[in-house]
Amino acid sequence: MKTTGSAMWQGGIKDGKGAISTKSGALNAYPYGFSSRFEGRPGTNPEELIGAAHAGCFTMALSLILGEAKLTATQMDTTAEVTLDQVDGGFAITSVHLTLEAKIPGATQAVFEECTGKAKAGCPVSKLLNTKITLDASLVE
Repeated sequence: MKTTGSAMWQGGIKDGKGAISTKSGALNAYPYGFSSRFEGRPGTNPEELIGAAHAGCFTMALSLILGEAKLTATQMDTTAEVTLDQVDGGFAITSVHLTLEAKIPGATQAVFEECTGKAKAGCPVSKLLNTKITLDASLVE
């Protein structure tokens, strides 16, 4: 499978403006720029998009792994906090912290921890990111 994402940029780094689009149309010329990335202004940024992609990938991978264990979640909510730090020579994504809250009827804590660990290590986005990835996972009633 192959898909695409694209970006357009006009201007300098601080005064410029960009737009991000996806093949599916989920994002269509959605604005991004220096102010949305570093100053908290409206718009998106690459780290936010990576976080959404990682949360989605991890959660889908966990669904597959739970199915292999004969379990089905009634609800899973995952947040991926992506940290962008200034390092020697520029900026780098230095960590991603996943937080999961899941309702999985019949799951024991031990099976839940085994499945979440496999999903964290095995989802394609986790494999892509060469950074520290941590996980807090809560199995709720």
